[in-house]
Amino acid sequence: MNVEVKIKRIHEDAMLPLQANPGDAGMDLYSIEAVEIPAGVAKLIKTGIQIELPKGTEAQIRPRSGLALKHSVTVLNSPGTIDEGYRGEIGVILINHGQETFIVEKSMRIAQMVIQFVPSIQLLEVNELSQTVRGATGFGASGTK
Repeated sequence: MNVEVKIKRIHEDAMLPLQANPGDAGMDLYSIEAVEIPAGVAKLIKTGIQIELPKGTEAQIRPRSGLALKHSVTVLNSPGTIDEGYRGEIGVILINHGQETFIVEKSMRIAQMVIQFVPSIQLLEVNELSQTVRGATGFGASGTK
């Protein structure tokens, strides 16, 4: 299934998102600036692009596993959500959980963008919910350690 997403470069150094391999869920997002992120600090990194999502979709901004494993750098609000009505520049909030300053280089792959369908939801307020075996048990109650 193909979904058309309109994209606009708003900076001369902006790179279009790219799927590294056919069939990959995520498209790499690229920085248009060089930024230092000290240990324990979060920074907004600009991509220089805007998108127009089709009705009934969202874009999720997710971390890159290589940055997380090698540098302890990840997307702070993961996954970040871009709603279909947003037309501003895509920015990525990166946080450095490492012990050394991390340098975001211009044109560096900083995150992945995944386009998802979003169902139309109608909430129905009720007085009772159906019973399940699990019930209200949560937060580590699955029995695994």
